[in-house]
Amino acid sequence: MAAHERQEPSPSDRQVVDRLVPVWLAETERHDPGAARRAREGWRNGTLGGECAQDLATWVTARVTDTAFNEDEGPEVEGPARITPADKESVHRWLAAQGHPV
Repeated sequence: MAAHERQEPSPSDRQVVDRLVPVWLAETERHDPGAARRAREGWRNGTLGGECAQDLATWVTARVTDTAFNEDEGPEVEGPARITPADKESVHRWLAAQGHPV
């Protein structure tokens, strides 16, 4: 069982989600406007659907930019927001607490 499945989200988890969801929605808008519209509506209504939740979980995992690698050990991931492994866990915890499998 992953750590995010065992722990309740904290207020700081919600702050991370609030910071990263707009970045996710903007990126989704560029690639799939319909999916972004559905996700944005769900986010505003507090009812992020299962497919949207899974997309957010996958996105935050793929966008981790603080990998603890240095220049000699691996590439730096570029992106519009700094996303740490702890941020990823915060989003996953928050999603799990909302009843989404992560």
